[in-house]
Amino acid sequence: MKLLLACVIIVSALPVSTLATFSIVAVDTVNGEVGSAGASCIGGSVIISDVHPGRGAIHTQSYYTLNNQAIARALMEDNKSPQAILDTLIRREGDDAELRQYGLVDLTEKGPRAAAYTGIRNGDWKGHILGSNYAIQGNILLGSYVLDSMEARFLRSKGSLSDKLMAAMQGANIVGADSRCLTQDQSSMSSFIRVARPGDARNQLFLDLRVTRVDPGIEPIDSLQRLYDKWRQTTRVEERSIATGSPAVVSPNPAAVATSIRLRWPQSSRLIVAFAVYDALGRRIRHADHFHGQKAIDIDTRGLQAGHYICRLVDNKRNVAVGRFVLR
Repeated sequence: MKLLLACVIIVSALPVSTLATFSIVAVDTVNGEVGSAGASCIGGSVIISDVHPGRGAIHTQSYYTLNNQAIARALMEDNKSPQAILDTLIRREGDDAELRQYGLVDLTEKGPRAAAYTGIRNGDWKGHILGSNYAIQGNILLGSYVLDSMEARFLRSKGSLSDKLMAAMQGANIVGADSRCLTQDQSSMSSFIRVARPGDARNQLFLDLRVTRVDPGIEPIDSLQRLYDKWRQTTRVEERSIATGSPAVVSPNPAAVATSIRLRWPQSSRLIVAFAVYDALGRRIRHADHFHGQKAIDIDTRGLQAGHYICRLVDNKRNVAVGRFVLR
């Protein structure tokens, strides 16, 4: 069941030269979810968010323009890579590109791709951080530690993509994170979190929460957290296939490093044709396509470090099952 909890956003109230501050875009390589979250010391900061279900997400921030966002959207829909989209935007704008800031991430069969850009004419502090499946960016910040804290919270969270994005936002829950809000005892004035599952319509996402504007002294990230907690209580969120949600059986679990694990299908599944194993950062570290035959496969874990892993199995009817295991 899809549930939408949102405040009304009045786009016409935003200035053309909107400066949006700290944000994150990220993808889940296991279940194909894509997400976007951010906040700013202006109202309606969600305007920077462009989420493409099953494909990726784009943030066009700092002196936001509808035209740049439309161009970036068209290029992503044309399957251009995040870096290729950035190169096009920067090339067409010339010197004006130095005013802009972008964060982009997408999903491909070979893994996620992320890219970001921070123009030198953004307000200080400015910068961005790239990971294998995420991009974090901000400008007019108190310091680099705002983005560092967002990244640390995102990586430490062991929940779903939406949990990780909400954790990243709490990492920036610092008075004056957007330095313009320092005198108002807030991190920002507005905030948002959005997540799409494959098959979602662009105008009807699995998760779409917005705090459009708050009064001075009220923290919009805390307001967003309350909306998220309420949504989380009524929505089942887990890493699973949209088609079946079937769990894969992993044994032994936990397993010893430098041994092997066995992956099994549920009884209702068909023959396995592909599998992949991902580490905690979403990097694909083992895979085989066009795998044939049995309903259980053994995977060599030699060379892997102790930690948490996720495996994804696909059968000949393109049903997906997901399992988790721990190496010690």
